[in-house]
Amino acid sequence: MSVGHIRPLQELRRSDASAFGGKSANLGELLSAAIPVPPGFAVSADAFRDFVAVTGLGGAIQGALARAASGTVEDGAAASKAVGEAMRFAPLPEAVRDELAERYDALARETGAPEPAVAVRSSALGEDGEDASFAGQQESFLWVRGLEHVCDAVRDCWASLYTPRAIAYRAARGGGGEEPAMGVTVQAMVDAEVSGVLFTCNPVSGDPSMVAIEASWGLGLAVVGGETTPDDFLVSKVTGEVVRRTVNAKEVEYVPDAAGRGTVRVEVPEDRRSEACLHEEHLAALVEIARRVERHYGAHQDVEWALARGRRLPDALLVLQARPVTAVPERAPKLSGSALSLVLNTFGAASPKDARG
Repeated sequence: MSVGHIRPLQELRRSDASAFGGKSANLGELLSAAIPVPPGFAVSADAFRDFVAVTGLGGAIQGALARAASGTVEDGAAASKAVGEAMRFAPLPEAVRDELAERYDALARETGAPEPAVAVRSSALGEDGEDASFAGQQESFLWVRGLEHVCDAVRDCWASLYTPRAIAYRAARGGGGEEPAMGVTVQAMVDAEVSGVLFTCNPVSGDPSMVAIEASWGLGLAVVGGETTPDDFLVSKVTGEVVRRTVNAKEVEYVPDAAGRGTVRVEVPEDRRSEACLHEEHLAALVEIARRVERHYGAHQDVEWALARGRRLPDALLVLQARPVTAVPERAPKLSGSALSLVLNTFGAASPKDARG
């Protein structure tokens, strides 16, 4: 019987962020606004707390973190390794595992796949808020298939609370307060022909009349890893005019492994490398999504999205995540000529994050 550790994404709202983390809560909020989001479910932070309590890991975690308090890189790495190994060998509580099985079976029925491939993504408490951004501090895992692998990926997300980077991040913010906890998002995987990120304003100038878009072939891993430079576009939210279009050579992309689990890095065929991965109809659809997301939240948003392979618009476009733009500059005075060109050419939007955080 379900004990309430896991809920379908469509049942969540922003007010659930303290229990399920910002990523899961925001996805539920998007679904409530009829924004197209892949189906899935959310694991609460209480499931993580139960895992720590039932396995007796609390003492080991505290001991390791105490040794890391010196602040040295070596001690932080040693603490992270000790906690990670202890957590990865500990079994999930039976109640949590039963709920995961129940929800994964429900997702299989919804998608029509016996063992649907899913993205298992960390959803830390405090993540994606307006006053702090934990994006990128924890891990996500793509093309996970089968219940046992889903359970392993959930546990690996929990363990990523204690990577050296995450430990250092919390220490830099002062630590204290409640013990860190982790929610987890599990969503049906999108076989992305194109993926990217958009801002519902120009993040350089603060101009609210613009939508800034970055895009590349395949999943976002190549951009996150710095292996390719995405195409970027600046589009008027008012008129739909493409103010700037920069098409870059995109030499590699990540696609699903033929075995059905995980991803592989492949070379982009020569004839597609310098081809724009977004055309006018795609840009128009993304601008419309930007308007809808911004209207719902009443604030500028950073939105991750994907175009599903083999589908046509509008069904092809899916939103993978949204979070507030945390640092929008005051809108600059109107520029013209070379000055405007200089500002626009310095634009560097955040990379797609479907692989990390």
